[in-house]
Amino acid sequence: MPQRLPGIARTVDIRIPILISALTLGLSIFGFSSSLSAAVEPGSAMEAMKETIDQALKIMEDESLKSPEKSRERLAILEDIIGKRFDYREMGKRTLGKHWRQFSEADRKEFVRLFQRFLSKTYAGNVDGYSGEQVHYLKERRKGNFAEVQTAVTSDKSTASIYYRLLKSANAWKVYDVVIDGVSLVKNFRSQFGRIIEAESAEGLLEKLRAKTAVSGS
Repeated sequence: MPQRLPGIARTVDIRIPILISALTLGLSIFGFSSSLSAAVEPGSAMEAMKETIDQALKIMEDESLKSPEKSRERLAILEDIIGKRFDYREMGKRTLGKHWRQFSEADRKEFVRLFQRFLSKTYAGNVDGYSGEQVHYLKERRKGNFAEVQTAVTSDKSTASIYYRLLKSANAWKVYDVVIDGVSLVKNFRSQFGRIIEAESAEGLLEKLRAKTAVSGS
């Protein structure tokens, strides 16, 4: 069971498998609707998400990587694919909010690295947790260099909304937040990390993240 920092909301944990589903199953139904095909423009944020999901889906379908002894290798490949689409520094900056100014540049870099690892460890146990869900691409909203790609993940029992918020930087679309059923991951962690910083210190948060992301022998 994934470890949680004090105060980490259970709502984040139960939504992580949905997030993995959104990243890995999207192309299985993408383009089945003519309206979706018409909405995908070259260079758009939706096209960027499509590209990332396409790459992840190929790894998930690779039979040579499905054996238990290949699980870490498969996860490492998926982390690389997802990492290229996510801007973890921007996500980390928005997560810390006003507390970002309290961190030295060296501490900021360490926080971003630890936060990325923390998220990775959180979803690591759920890579195989999807079964039959489908991802529907709804629409893209754009304002300047910001965009939101709206999707819905459906199964036989439920439907969940997954909205990806992206920023265009250096001519590439990068995800800086994911909103799952109306809950922003950035805002959720901002509240929880902020409480730790205010109760202890910036170093206190880093110490907790170091402990939670330490490599174990298991």
